Amino acid sequence: MGNYSIQSMFLNADPVVQGVMVILLLASIACWVVIFEKAALYKKSSRTVLDFKRKAAAIGDAVDPGDYPGFTSLVVAAGVRESRDTAGDETRADFRERAERSMRAVLSGRIDRLDARTTLLATVGSTSPFVGLFGTVWGIMHSFIGIAASGETTLAVVAPGIAEALFATAMGLVAAIPAVIAYNKINSVLKKMTKEALVGIGLVGNSLARIHFSEPQTRSVPRLKKVESQA
Repeated sequence: MGNYSIQSMFLNADPVVQGVMVILLLASIACWVVIFEKAALYKKSSRTVLDFKRKAAAIGDAVDPGDYPGFTSLVVAAGVRESRDTAGDETRADFRERAERSMRAVLSGRIDRLDARTTLLATVGSTSPFVGLFGTVWGIMHSFIGIAASGETTLAVVAPGIAEALFATAMGLVAAIPAVIAYNKINSVLKKMTKEALVGIGLVGNSLARIHFSEPQTRSVPRLKKVESQA
């Protein structure tokens, strides 16, 4: 009885099919690296955004960027800097929109960083099945050529080559399925985080406008401490 282990199927496969298997294996490993990295990063960032929203809802008569966690301190600092600029007879709505626009710009940069490398998951998820299918087609074609050359069509002769070829399709699916699931989950979490952060920005913008347009005798100028760049 022949040895049909995974190792033997790989070693006995056509060089082209072996190349396809190696590519799919490397793609799968790269995807899992991204998945674990994003899982840890998004968990931390989600807590940061929720804390930011909670603190933004409890602003008193002053806005201090140093009171906010992680990268959200940079977001608030941008709004405070913008609130210090006056624009003549600017309305409260215009003032608030200007401050929030500066905070959204900083948030957008952070979201882009969080979204980095997720395109790898989408690429692997969409292309791996086809790469595996290419390996399968090539392997079956190579097997048929070998059968024609030997003149034998028994199952013992046909089965190994077909099994090796189909293994490439299996590897394509193994690489693609986790990548697609992780990509959809990451997109969902990122959208939720962005939505929560925008709510917090709206709350900060409203507080900055309230402070800026309060009566002179009660106005508290927003304080801006030096904020170190957050990772």
